[in-house]
Amino acid sequence: MDEWTDLALSVDVTSAGQAVLMAALAEAERQADALLGRWPAPGSIEWHAEEGTDIPLRRERAWQLLQLRIGLAAGLDVFPTVLGLRRHGATWEEIAAAAGVTRQSAHERWAGRVADLMGLGHA
Repeated sequence: MDEWTDLALSVDVTSAGQAVLMAALAEAERQADALLGRWPAPGSIEWHAEEGTDIPLRRERAWQLLQLRIGLAAGLDVFPTVLGLRRHGATWEEIAAAAGVTRQSAHERWAGRVADLMGLGHA
């Protein structure tokens, strides 16, 4: 092998891989914002109109579900998104619908890890 091939096969790519992942996640967020639409700016009339309602929570849930769909379409590890959804009360049915699988499949795929990290016996 030549020196470039040796370098290509031996150099530590951990930080490069993390940088690519972070860029992908940031782009997924940007795409979700573009698809779902802008949120009211803090302090705006629209923002005040939503105070005390469940609209901000519903919008956040929809944004996270969209993040899950985008992440799956991009081939990313979506477990952090699933964990966030469960922490914010999303049902396995909602997660399954976003993932395009059955509730049982979603539960089998992610529930054990979610339970471990949330300190639950069952997720």
